[in-house]
Amino acid sequence: MRYSYQPRGICAMQINFDLNDNIVSNIEFIGGCNGNLKAISKLVDGWTVEQIEDKLRGNTCGRKPTSCADQLAVAVRTAYDKEQAS
Repeated sequence: MRYSYQPRGICAMQINFDLNDNIVSNIEFIGGCNGNLKAISKLVDGWTVEQIEDKLRGNTCGRKPTSCADQLAVAVRTAYDKEQAS
């Protein structure tokens, strides 16, 4: 299923991704550091929610308490938990 997440505290305005059987793919950031976010999206394509959380959760950007990578981890966990509750 395709999900769209409105991140908080980062430059990117939106994160879109597919979540199928705990596998995240087709990640797209709207806004933010284009080259870096394309690279992150390619690197974690096909990873599980847990793998993304393990590697990206808690990463910060400069003085911000979060980052685009951290917000991706939040986004995929939120979507996964929503699917499990349905």
